Amino acid sequence: MKRASFITWEQLRVGALILVALVVLGVAIVKLGEAANLFTRRYELVTFLPNANGLRQGGSVTVAGQLAGYVDRVDLLPPGGDTTQHIRIVMALDARLRPQIRGDSRARLKSLGLLGDKIIDISPGTLRYTMLSPGDTLPSEATVDYEQMLEQAASAVGDLVELTRDLRAISGGMARGEGTMGQLLTNRSLYDQLTGSLTRMNALLVRMERSRGTFGRLMDDPTLYEHLLQTTAQLDTALARMRSPQGTLGRLLADDTLYARMLSATISADSVLKLMTTGNGFAARMLTDQQLYDQLNKTLTDLNGILEDLRRNPGKYTKGLVKVF
Repeated sequence: MKRASFITWEQLRVGALILVALVVLGVAIVKLGEAANLFTRRYELVTFLPNANGLRQGGSVTVAGQLAGYVDRVDLLPPGGDTTQHIRIVMALDARLRPQIRGDSRARLKSLGLLGDKIIDISPGTLRYTMLSPGDTLPSEATVDYEQMLEQAASAVGDLVELTRDLRAISGGMARGEGTMGQLLTNRSLYDQLTGSLTRMNALLVRMERSRGTFGRLMDDPTLYEHLLQTTAQLDTALARMRSPQGTLGRLLADDTLYARMLSATISADSVLKLMTTGNGFAARMLTDQQLYDQLNKTLTDLNGILEDLRRNPGKYTKGLVKVF
């Protein structure tokens, strides 16, 4: 006869322990999957970057800083004319976040902290633009290059070190008494001369403050101020009288009668000069007729000769005019 088999208590405890461990393992797998979004439905988007320094396959992709997927592929493209599209990034994103990613969203390469891992961060879109479909291209924007910043910082540190070296050299020269500042710091005679100059300056200021001197009276005596005030008032009165329309200067400044008369006289003089130069009168002929000029010149020459002869021989012309009794 076959002997019946019995499950012992020890075997039952081992089986229960294994069952509990399997349940715990299953719950842990589910929770970890939910935390890492392993069981969510995903869709792909593509973006292009000029470089992907530090970005690796499997890297995180965030939307507004929240985990939304991972980098599925990083492809290096052949050389082309567009230097902003050297790297092709394929991202696997949570389908539940698709309404957040629209036509105005932008992908940007950033770091977790200053020197942390590189991730892709996507800015949320607005309702004015439609949602991106699976396989669409998501535009990217320029990112801060921390390596370039570190290089610039290193250059700035080098300049600072060089400046510190120069300052040390300058301060050393001053301590040794080199240059004007060094002499001021180390030369006792120069200090004494400066002290004496300041003492004499102080004495001069004290003398200037005394009311007996010119400067002291200028500062303390109000007489000069009152005289200046009176002179200013008189000058203001004179200017007011000059501007008055009853005075000569006021009429010259305000009344245009003199100007009109001077303008009329100028026009009349211009008309006379025009008649003298273009008319047929005596003045015009005197200015333009050469024959008349020659005749007048001859007459004056003859008259001058007669007068000269009269002075030399007056009896010739006065004979019979004078009777002697």
